Amino acid sequence: MNLITVNNLTPDSACRTFFSNDIHFASFSNAVLFDGKQLIHPERLVRFENDTSFIINDTKSVEDKKRRRDIVVKTDVNGIYCLFGIEHQSTIDVEMVIRCGIYEMLEYLKQLKNKRLIPQFMVVFYTGSRKWEGPLKLSDYLEIPKELKPYFNDWKIYLVDVKDIDTSKIKDAQTRYFIEAIQNMYKGNYDKLHRRVKMNRNNFIYAAIITGSLDLIKDLPEGDEIDMCEGMERMAEGFRSEGKLEEKRNTLLSLLNVKLGNVSRETESTIRSCTIEKLNKLTLSIFDIQNENDILSIIH
Repeated sequence: MNLITVNNLTPDSACRTFFSNDIHFASFSNAVLFDGKQLIHPERLVRFENDTSFIINDTKSVEDKKRRRDIVVKTDVNGIYCLFGIEHQSTIDVEMVIRCGIYEMLEYLKQLKNKRLIPQFMVVFYTGSRKWEGPLKLSDYLEIPKELKPYFNDWKIYLVDVKDIDTSKIKDAQTRYFIEAIQNMYKGNYDKLHRRVKMNRNNFIYAAIITGSLDLIKDLPEGDEIDMCEGMERMAEGFRSEGKLEEKRNTLLSLLNVKLGNVSRETESTIRSCTIEKLNKLTLSIFDIQNENDILSIIH
């Protein structure tokens, strides 16, 4: 994977690329939906066309909406065909329940010409660093009279937080290493990777992009596989090695921009004026930073 390709990848595209592999998709889905029981078989997956368009028409406007879910496959479970999907989310999106509801109902609308509808099971795969605090069901948006609650159709999503996944349920080794890499990049628990395992190089890059750990990608050894422990040690060392001060600042700003969104000019200016000691202190606290105030409290 060359530098241009890496620079063009976003957390969404990295996740989509990883799960475009049928083995990865099946192994992940079996872990989070069936507690590790192997009910979805990679050799039986069929990629499903999931482009959906609809028109909202009222007296004031006509709005054409196009919706495309990240990954959808068709397969059977015990002889019954189903649609399975993974919708990646790297940030907290308060519209997620509504958006997923639209996706699924529009798909059922398309299927009405068939004698029977194909059931859909969608997983929202959340890979952000913070705990999900957004809505999980339709009633989270509303105030419903107590007397009417039994009659309310409460649409809900099934959200899986990457930080909470039990990786022992994941059968495929590379899928397991991918999830563990993301978890440990966020936690900073490099010493927990005591097993020396070989991880696919591209998958390691995807994990680093998803977590904003861009410094891990720099000077990554060539080859199809890398030593996972060595990769995590690279992050643990951070900026300890000597180098150009400006390069350290630029790399740290890139990490913070991915983690928080674009930081303000004032915060960027403060970081650029930091000494090497303060930059190292900020780097060691990167996993605990939730906002710009955290940055300023660390370096002041």
